[in-house]
Amino acid sequence: MNISWNGVYPALTTAFDVHGNLDIPGLMHNVEAQITAGVDGLILAGSLGESSTLRQEERLQLLTETLDFVKGRVPVLLNIAEGSTNAAMQLAVQAAAAGADGLMVLPPMMYKPTDAETVMHFSAVAKSTDLPILVYNNPVDYKVEVSLDMLEELLQFDSIQAIKESTRDVSNVTRMKARFGDRLKILCGVDTLALEELLMGADGWVAGLVDAFPRETVAIYRLAKAGRVAEALAIYRWFLPILELDIHPQLVQNIKLAEAMTGLGTEHVRAPRQVLQGAERERVLAILEKGLASRPQLPDYLHL
Repeated sequence: MNISWNGVYPALTTAFDVHGNLDIPGLMHNVEAQITAGVDGLILAGSLGESSTLRQEERLQLLTETLDFVKGRVPVLLNIAEGSTNAAMQLAVQAAAAGADGLMVLPPMMYKPTDAETVMHFSAVAKSTDLPILVYNNPVDYKVEVSLDMLEELLQFDSIQAIKESTRDVSNVTRMKARFGDRLKILCGVDTLALEELLMGADGWVAGLVDAFPRETVAIYRLAKAGRVAEALAIYRWFLPILELDIHPQLVQNIKLAEAMTGLGTEHVRAPRQVLQGAERERVLAILEKGLASRPQLPDYLHL
């Protein structure tokens, strides 16, 4: 399936049952809500999907189960976040064989590579598969920045098509557009900067709180792209205190609590994570309860 790299791409949480096993029906309940709300693709087993706690066979199970459920309605991407290049290549090959529509690929994990090593890593994955690739650029959390010069090298591969831009520097969107034009699609990867980056020309949004608020997220995107900025801004201002739960070390627990409160998931996480407790839980609950009490009425954004 062709990926446009336009629109909203949820970084899905991974649903678990009370015993820590994969909860496939729970995940599909959320997936259906995302598709109904109008998302443009799905990303499985990312950081928000607790990738570090998943076994390889579980990643592939999530992929095959989701592909079977979605039945081509939107593209389904698998995240690759590996410590070794060989492991990343192997997972890319397995994902392609399982029917993935694309990949999101991180730099090597648990080791801070040089620029040359980072380019080699992405290049090796690109050589191992024809699947379209979304490069994840998040120097804040992963301490590796994919610079414009590095992207220049990587764009020799037709399969490297887009970047999840999470540097927190909104002006980077303009730098990339000026240098690469439409050759590189840009997806904002930071919920709290999404509208700003969309107005600067970003093509899409890899979103986190969309897992609990899919309609509001897609509405902001579509209104902004339709030029109805004031309407998008009104929703975004309501949403911002909730979106800030995404830029926090416990973003997984925050977003899963939000999913539970909106009926789209549960709070179950895998160790070492634990559900929110004490004063921090009360703080997050207060933010979510206030937001839910004033949830905005949305226009007919699906037909813009």
